[in-house]
Amino acid sequence: MFSIEHEFDSTVVTLVDEKASHLQEDVVINLFEDCITIEQYDERSDRVQKITLSISMAEDLAAALDLPEGVYKIARD
Repeated sequence: MFSIEHEFDSTVVTLVDEKASHLQEDVVINLFEDCITIEQYDERSDRVQKITLSISMAEDLAAALDLPEGVYKIARD
């Protein structure tokens, strides 16, 4: 399950783990104009962990989901 919300300066996607035998914490993805952040609560440290991706890194990740094993470079205009 997931939700999509449009905020003032970003789009927020929240992914909810429903089917795993050990449920993971929700993942919150914030899509800004210049970057994407991914956040998840870590119960071991009692903190929210955050990863920031540039837009080009996110585009590479999206492309990688449909490619076989290997090393790739995407040509950008």
